[in-house]
Amino acid sequence: MPRSRCDVMSKEPSTNLESAMQMLIKTFHKYSGKEGDKYTLSRGELRELLTEELGNYLGNAQDKDAVERVMNDLDANNDGEVDFTEFIILMGALTVACNDFFLDSPPPKNKDVKSGSAEGEKKE
Repeated sequence: MPRSRCDVMSKEPSTNLESAMQMLIKTFHKYSGKEGDKYTLSRGELRELLTEELGNYLGNAQDKDAVERVMNDLDANNDGEVDFTEFIILMGALTVACNDFFLDSPPPKNKDVKSGSAEGEKKE
């Protein structure tokens, strides 16, 4: 992909999805490079990212064994660091897990549903 097409970080995002993509990139680089390579996350950087940014979703990210398991699962090329591609795999997997949870959860009880169907809804 030509760099000019992806060089949008200096532009204001115009959609929620563009904002989300920029936030993923900015968050990765907020933690990467504190130790060693600025384009990868070390174990310590990954632990800090998981704790600070995903604590509500991952539970106890302080647990050293849990961080090791995540690191080992993500580190596809076994270099001891997580690059941006490996990080995005984690974000994708968490997003799928959250979506699956959402799909399995019952609808809100206090939703006002009229008889008949709204535009775009299917009748059962």
